[in-house]
Amino acid sequence: MHTRGADGLRRTNDPPVLILTSLAGGPKHGHALAKDIESFAGVRLGPGALYGAITRLDERGLIEAVESGDRRRPYRITATGATALAAAVADMRRIAEVGERRLGPRLGTAG
Repeated sequence: MHTRGADGLRRTNDPPVLILTSLAGGPKHGHALAKDIESFAGVRLGPGALYGAITRLDERGLIEAVESGDRRRPYRITATGATALAAAVADMRRIAEVGERRLGPRLGTAG
């Protein structure tokens, strides 16, 4: 669940936020979620982290299962989930803006 950037720093990626972000693009089943998250975030969620987070998000009403004739169970984001994701994105944006301001002219320069 951690990725290491070129600078050697670790950043933690929150599976619920990653799942909500993926589902904001449309309904997906578990395997499709994992592949989408890996493509946009560079994070590989193991089955335990992925399905554990899916269960918790479903229990909290942030996502819901979609009817499917397939053996795979697709999920979609709910209105409550979209509101929660928007709040998380706003929080991340505020943190990023503070970091950019504090770095000032050093931003983008090599060590």
